[in-house]
Amino acid sequence: MPTSIPYSPSLVLGSVVQPAAMATLLEMAALQGPVDAAQDTLNSFISLKRGLEMTASELVNMNIDPKSMLDKMPDVKAQLEKAAVNYATTRVQQELQMQPLRAKVQLVNAGVESPIDYQRSAPKQMPLAADTLKMDAQYFSFDENEQTAQNTISNIQRFITLAASDVGSDVAFETAQSAVKQVNRQRQMHKVAGTLVLTASCTHRQATVLAPLVLDVDKAVRVWNQLFPDAKDKIKPDANTMAQIARQEGTTAEKSFNIISGATYGSSFVGMVHILRKENTQTSQQRESDVEELQVMADGKNFYSSASGSLGMEETDAEDEKALLSRQEISSHVTVITSGVILGIAATDIQMAVKTFATEEGKTTMDALAALANAGNQDVQSMQSLAANARSGQEFTELQANTVKSVLSKLGEIQGMKVKVLDVNSLMTAFDNYVTAARAGGIGVPINYYLKPITRTQLAQMWMTKYYPDRFLEIEGDDSKVAPPVAAQ
Repeated sequence: MPTSIPYSPSLVLGSVVQPAAMATLLEMAALQGPVDAAQDTLNSFISLKRGLEMTASELVNMNIDPKSMLDKMPDVKAQLEKAAVNYATTRVQQELQMQPLRAKVQLVNAGVESPIDYQRSAPKQMPLAADTLKMDAQYFSFDENEQTAQNTISNIQRFITLAASDVGSDVAFETAQSAVKQVNRQRQMHKVAGTLVLTASCTHRQATVLAPLVLDVDKAVRVWNQLFPDAKDKIKPDANTMAQIARQEGTTAEKSFNIISGATYGSSFVGMVHILRKENTQTSQQRESDVEELQVMADGKNFYSSASGSLGMEETDAEDEKALLSRQEISSHVTVITSGVILGIAATDIQMAVKTFATEEGKTTMDALAALANAGNQDVQSMQSLAANARSGQEFTELQANTVKSVLSKLGEIQGMKVKVLDVNSLMTAFDNYVTAARAGGIGVPINYYLKPITRTQLAQMWMTKYYPDRFLEIEGDDSKVAPPVAAQ
């Protein structure tokens, strides 16, 4: 997997190089090298294995025996396994060493003023590098839909027992058993899991250089004295001292500092998204209140219900007896790390919805009514038994109707709700924006620095050339005579 490009905010075009910051970046890049090499080796063997398998399939289609080629597959698999183990081992080792180095890279830094004369210097874009793209993507998707139906009579049996308790507890229990053979309970689980890991790194052909690069020698002297505060290293702005320093050019004691005069650029994109969406819809006929509370509520309606041949529960009462448990759980973990570009990331609307419930196959309400009818046929066919059967059938029918009405009336309240989340589509949108920006150019972080050394004798010579042009041979340490001044933007 291409790693994120190490970058220090303290190293910008025209700035004085901080040796510690540059050393940290170079060390980080050295540690990332083996990881990228191990990843490239692993990808090459994966590509080799896939390619050989596809070639074998093509040979079979052309009636050519691929046996000799397939004999080499065990060697390829062994090398692939070895490369995978080496990549995992290398990455773990290098990551452990990278952590303390990352801690050294500060977002906020303070440094000395650049000695560049920005009024006369100007950055220039030049095609000194090359455009390249390295991408690696891994995607996993899992979609599961599970439906289960469970039969239970305990809840509805207790409900009807309460409704008919005025005729005696024993009779009420037997009536509930014979009137209700089943109650449908359905649970539906829909789970969608998707994981996408997408990495890419680019190099860009456009380099930026300061051309012309013009130094302000007075600023440069002040910068030198800040960087080298010892008395023996300081530069005193007088003619005698400057003339003495100018004669020391080329000695072993000559010190210097560097400024960044140009850079080539690259960019990187590292993104990972894992989204898990669970939709859990459960319908059941169950009691949610204590028996004592429902007994008080049911007693007041038992007489009227029995007399009219109906099960006297209103919609508000049915809500206390029946429940629709519909839950949607969305968990999303998104990580995007970019170097050299800031991307737009779009959220995706997730429709909030629930699944409707259905009766269990083979055990419909009509089956229950048939059971009631069969039970009634076993009795002596008299006017009283026919009336009892009709009343029981009406009670069960109204019970089922109230169940469906009270449950479905709550579904519409959930439909139409939306929630914004970041998912796989969001990551792909960000990657499309990254590729578009990379093709357009003008982005990136420095991956190669052009350093211009500034020595003590060089500053002394430039100072003498500026203030005493007739005493020494004119020496230029910048581009002040190469190009005409550039107007400030």
